[in-house]
Amino acid sequence: MDLKKHQNYFFTLPVVLVAISLAALFIFGLKPNIELSGGSLLQVHYLEYRPAVELMQEKIAPLNLGEVLIQPSGETDYVLRQRALTAEEKVSLDETLASFGAVEEERYTSIGPSIGKELVRKAWWAISLVVLSIIVYIAFAFRHVSDSTSPSGRRNVRSWQYGVVAIITLVHDIIIPLGLYAWLGYYTGAEVGTLFIVALLTILGISINDTIVIFDRIRENLAINESKKNHHESFADVVWKSITQTMARSINTSLTVVVMLLALVFLGPESTRGMAITLTVGMVAGTYSSIFLAAPLLVRIEQYQNRSKIKKA
Repeated sequence: MDLKKHQNYFFTLPVVLVAISLAALFIFGLKPNIELSGGSLLQVHYLEYRPAVELMQEKIAPLNLGEVLIQPSGETDYVLRQRALTAEEKVSLDETLASFGAVEEERYTSIGPSIGKELVRKAWWAISLVVLSIIVYIAFAFRHVSDSTSPSGRRNVRSWQYGVVAIITLVHDIIIPLGLYAWLGYYTGAEVGTLFIVALLTILGISINDTIVIFDRIRENLAINESKKNHHESFADVVWKSITQTMARSINTSLTVVVMLLALVFLGPESTRGMAITLTVGMVAGTYSSIFLAAPLLVRIEQYQNRSKIKKA
């Protein structure tokens, strides 16, 4: 199949998915867990039978603990999320829960709001440093790529433009998992935490690796194209040839990882399921963007620059 003939259609899916994701983020937002927002989490296991949520809320309300979110877990457990509790409030809550029957505490975690804000701040710093490092690396690694020329004698895409395209694809790869979690947070109560941030950073690393592999093949083919004496291919032809040469490698590598992640989604523990879902969606989005978004954007940039030069001439 001649992919070059269908290149205009490859931009449709990313635009639609990004628009839906941005709408979800704007309308619903993300639900941070207690690691990011601060608060406490208590998971209890009832040995005999699990009381109704309404009855528990009725008994807990007089304790004045603020908003207490009670979520069933499994067949006999409950997970309670609320603000950070004092020692006395924790004792009162335990006594209230024990009034419904024999109960065991599975886990209890409490994080202050200042710690949650610090984690969010460090997460943004980490993502910003990763993006900055990627721009610097691509600008350095591809610093000679703009020395090549098209058959018409015009300079091809500049090295810094490769960096800009890489960042555009990374934004695409991050926004889609964010939008997914905005929808999941609204409909299922899914929350984002430190594992979600780790998943996003992992997606950044894997996605940029695939993109650079294709960019590097483009650079090699441009050099080969320059060395030809009788026939020079257009920049678009070089790009799509490079995509064809690397496509099988990118898809096979990503497919292997996705299969393992899906096993973790369906068979892994509840604590890592959200991270596995995020990585799966990010891997699929990253593979698509590396093949059908990043390189085609280079072609569009080159075509736009040539049209602009022709108009000026």
